[in-house]
Amino acid sequence: MNPFNYVQSLEVDSSVDSVSRAPEATFLAGGTGLLDLMKLGVENPASLVDVRKLPLAKIEELPDGGIRLGALARNSDVAHHPLIRERYPLLSQALLAGASGQIRNMATVGGNILQRTRCSYFRDTATPCNKREPGSGCSALGGINRGHAVLGTSDACIATHPSDMCVPLAALGATVRVKGPKGERTLPFTELHLLPGNTPHRETALEHGELVLSVDLPALTAARRSLYMKVRDRASYAFALASVAAVLDVEGGRIREARLALGGVGTKPWRALGAEQKLKGQAPSPEVFQAAAEAALEGARPREHNGFKVELARRLVVRALTTLGGRS
Repeated sequence: MNPFNYVQSLEVDSSVDSVSRAPEATFLAGGTGLLDLMKLGVENPASLVDVRKLPLAKIEELPDGGIRLGALARNSDVAHHPLIRERYPLLSQALLAGASGQIRNMATVGGNILQRTRCSYFRDTATPCNKREPGSGCSALGGINRGHAVLGTSDACIATHPSDMCVPLAALGATVRVKGPKGERTLPFTELHLLPGNTPHRETALEHGELVLSVDLPALTAARRSLYMKVRDRASYAFALASVAAVLDVEGGRIREARLALGGVGTKPWRALGAEQKLKGQAPSPEVFQAAAEAALEGARPREHNGFKVELARRLVVRALTTLGGRS
């Protein structure tokens, strides 16, 4: 790990200023992802601005009935918060399905949504990786790509987005509040992460120096009837081969509202808008759920070792919808 300058900040404005003025500076919160990458030599910041003392750890109800998750709220606190468990069970389930208890106690909301891929080639500095070193090539294209993405890929990158938490946030239509040198702004969660295209090293829409303040969950009554399902190689502490965050509101025998997002199969948290359209207004049935599953994986581009993910994700979508559709 290279030497770096360390600064502990107590104010949002000074934190933003410290990072924005130094091109190779970055924020340090929980550190569960950043410090690992620094040890591997993948991340080499010249300066770390420690923001852990900033007043951004609250989980609070908004006037419209939504919930604000402070960027420094711990994942474990979010997962076990009574309002989250009651109003957004899919989010609590996703957090509890990720990492370990120790990591959840350290990891933050802001750090989780900005975590980088776990692609083994990205984390191995001896191999080419366009995400780590633009223009060097993508080793996963002709390498071992069993865990890689089938949606949103390009010829420059097929790395999978790793977060469990981000999948329900995409389904819910959350918004992200950030503050940077140009002031404060909000952006839809589905616009936070970028597709790789020809610039896989640019992973989010954030500008340098912008600090995440909170993630805001919308007031969504339908989300009380929701779930998160994850398929992985072992029962715990493993990233998703495929996951589904689903919301299904059935009234009078018809699906009034449906929200669906996929994880483990996309280069970003994947909102399945086409699948949602297949569901809305329909009577719940195996045929309708299968049509939605087909739409959710439309455009999938599997590689040599990960073709199984397409059918796995389809089956998981059907299972999640069937589970929700059978609830009263």
